[in-house]
Amino acid sequence: MIIAGDVGGTSTRLGLFDSVPPRPRAVAVRVFATRDFANLSAMVTAFITDPAVTGASIDTGSFGVAGPVVGDTARLTNVNWRIDTGEMAAAFRWKRVRLLNDLQAMAYAVPVLTESEVHTLQEGEALKGGNIALIAAGTGLGEALLHNIDGRIVPSATEGGHADYAARNDREVDLMRDLTSRYGRAEVEHVISGHGITNIHRVTHRAPCEAGVNPDDRDAPAAIAGSALERRCPGCIAALDLFVDAYGAEAGNLALRSLSTGGVYVGGGIAPKILPALTTGAFMDAFRSKAPFEAMLRKMPVRIILNAEAGLLGAAVYGAAM
Repeated sequence: MIIAGDVGGTSTRLGLFDSVPPRPRAVAVRVFATRDFANLSAMVTAFITDPAVTGASIDTGSFGVAGPVVGDTARLTNVNWRIDTGEMAAAFRWKRVRLLNDLQAMAYAVPVLTESEVHTLQEGEALKGGNIALIAAGTGLGEALLHNIDGRIVPSATEGGHADYAARNDREVDLMRDLTSRYGRAEVEHVISGHGITNIHRVTHRAPCEAGVNPDDRDAPAAIAGSALERRCPGCIAALDLFVDAYGAEAGNLALRSLSTGGVYVGGGIAPKILPALTTGAFMDAFRSKAPFEAMLRKMPVRIILNAEAGLLGAAVYGAAM
């Protein structure tokens, strides 16, 4: 049996899986607030005491983590956690423990997703042997590549969310100026993430928010999106519009960088929650607006991942392959 994890800055999913190929079967899944625990080992200890897990014969741990993985260790970007595979293997007496970037983990799920687990924004025409790209906004922004090597899909991690943000028009220049004044450098994640929505909200509101949203509140990203979707505040509407445009543009950038003729997938927790805003056409217009490559981008399939447990599933797929 495998314990898989999707370790995020806000919440973490842990699951017990039976390693049935090609898609491991979930036996038990639990969601934890990441900051409620001192480290991953403490969280795993709580998980394995669950009656649905206790007594299971576990020999493998596989964890996608929101941060760079170097060798056998990782540090989370937004939480002060350090994870060491050797320490975890010794603590739980597992034969194998592996860490991978959270978006790389999600990428392992892409080939086994069913039609009901995705929403198609652009049907396109996937080329056999083409690469695939994955972009996912949540607490932060993650990007991953699925290289097609002689017919075999090989996911790889990136830290593309921390690359420089590129403004494309006057309103985005205003946003970039605000970001650089506060952070010193504007990252893509400063715009395309939950925190990014609040950054945009500050720029689109020169007067008090008509929906009463305080961008410093913990639930501000969801409140801003809800206000915009319900058309309750012009500033919130403008904020979500800018967010969707920037998200589509960065997805298109990633598609060009990876030459993802096999398709582009949009994951993360935000996309399913703002699906009406992503299906207006603005996202795809920004995605394709890359002269002189509009025709090529128009042929790329673009799909939103609806399965909230895709990252966990991908970590289990990776663990099963070990």
